[in-house]
Amino acid sequence: MTEGVADGMSGRTLGIYTPTLFKMKNSRILVVDDEETLCETLQLKLELEGYEVDVAYSAEEALQLDLTRYALILLDVMMEKISGFEMARKMRANPATATIPIIFCTARDSEDDMISGLQLGADDYIPKPYSLRNVVARIESVLRRTSKPANANVITYEGLALDLAQKTCTVDGEAVRLPRKEFELLALLMGERGKVFSREDILKAVWPEEVVVVNRVVDVNITRLRGKIGRYGKMIVTRSGYGYGFIV
Repeated sequence: MTEGVADGMSGRTLGIYTPTLFKMKNSRILVVDDEETLCETLQLKLELEGYEVDVAYSAEEALQLDLTRYALILLDVMMEKISGFEMARKMRANPATATIPIIFCTARDSEDDMISGLQLGADDYIPKPYSLRNVVARIESVLRRTSKPANANVITYEGLALDLAQKTCTVDGEAVRLPRKEFELLALLMGERGKVFSREDILKAVWPEEVVVVNRVVDVNITRLRGKIGRYGKMIVTRSGYGYGFIV
């Protein structure tokens, strides 16, 4: 479907200029739209404004990403298979993505459509065609309203969440009871995603008070942990000869 952008698509160059004063450092935005040219135009404009930008050309593609990485999502409504409205419902139903700001950018411009989008929990609704300046201003407005200091007490990956203050673990919204050492082990691995810890590193971090603990204890706890966190268990990867890491 063809949906236009008023000033960014008119043939004028975007121009490099000083970004506006408000900017969240390292804010990463996801643009989800099935029009590739439109995605590229928005990506270029927003990157010139100082944002980090990824694009997805369908809701299916977007839902395969780690959405918790994004400060805001620009979302089209009329896409094949999974619509923008349905993607928003899925996000709002998942505790890990429920609070990520969403701005609908769509050719569905009726009052009923706008009300439906806002009732789904969207933070703004921009009918097409729109100006790129308008989109940037709306993004800044939403981020000002919704940005909060990062909660250092909560570690999340998609639907897996650890509350370090309350010592709780939830998997896709369901509470999972973890013994202290398993909780601390998972917190260690999730806290530095992508890093591989040796068994010795894990023993020092999780069992520092123990006089004698064999490496086998780490292996046993890793196996138990994988079984308790469901589909996220596969993210705890074994690197033969090195150790374990939470790798995505």
